[in-house]
Amino acid sequence: MKIRIEIDPGIEEQEVVIRCGVIDESITQLQSLLLNAGKEKKKIVFYKDETEFYLPLDEVLFFETADNLVWAHTPQDEYQVKYKLYELEEMLPKCFQRISKSAILNRNKVYSIARNLTAASKVEFHGSHKTVYVSRGYFKELKEKLSLGIGE
Repeated sequence: MKIRIEIDPGIEEQEVVIRCGVIDESITQLQSLLLNAGKEKKKIVFYKDETEFYLPLDEVLFFETADNLVWAHTPQDEYQVKYKLYELEEMLPKCFQRISKSAILNRNKVYSIARNLTAASKVEFHGSHKTVYVSRGYFKELKEKLSLGIGE
């Protein structure tokens, strides 16, 4: 792999260009590292009753709002979080994507999508009975990112 850095004081926003013959696992990992580089990482604390949990984010299937609270769903459980969905969107790795006004999902955990042309489409996850719905307005972007294999 060859790395070249060009300095241009006139550039307002930094840009990284990756030239490759094919997109393979190493290119995808490099993209992920670049996208997450320099981001302030906040720890998300998960709550259940009076207990605080410190779970890896890759265990989370999706976040959703219900009764003015935000819930994180894992394959077997659910936990409350103290952030709003728009705050989570800024904090979470790129594999998490908004899919409706009330939900953000982890694309790495999606097993299937049952498409509904007139309403929200049902999303199922690996290793869980839980489901969530993707709104029509978010469906195309989700499908594109899943097809391209864009994870973190």
